[in-house]
Amino acid sequence: MKSGKIWGHTEQIIANHSFEFHRIEIKKGGHCSVHKHKYKWNGFFIESGKLKVHVRKEDYELIDVTELGPGHSMQVKPGEFHWFEAEEDTVAFELYWAEFDHNDIERESVGGFNPNE
Repeated sequence: MKSGKIWGHTEQIIANHSFEFHRIEIKKGGHCSVHKHKYKWNGFFIESGKLKVHVRKEDYELIDVTELGPGHSMQVKPGEFHWFEAEEDTVAFELYWAEFDHNDIERESVGGFNPNE
């Protein structure tokens, strides 16, 4: 499924309840909206061209700018405002995924063993 964007277009390759994979083409000078995701990580892998990804860090007053070229990748964690802009015509793969919190358990007891039962 291909969708037009003001900056180019995106093509959804796969999507399910925990993962999305898109191929995006961004025209030189094109940029997406400033946005954040509540729960999803946002990853980028560049096939061709040059892309700048701006990330407004949530824990300090700074905007990180990462310049990506062919073969480069990066990820933006949930809750951070970010946007991209193309320095030249760019083809990239954009991924979204949710990450399980491996420490999400809350215990009321430690368990045990009763050899008499």
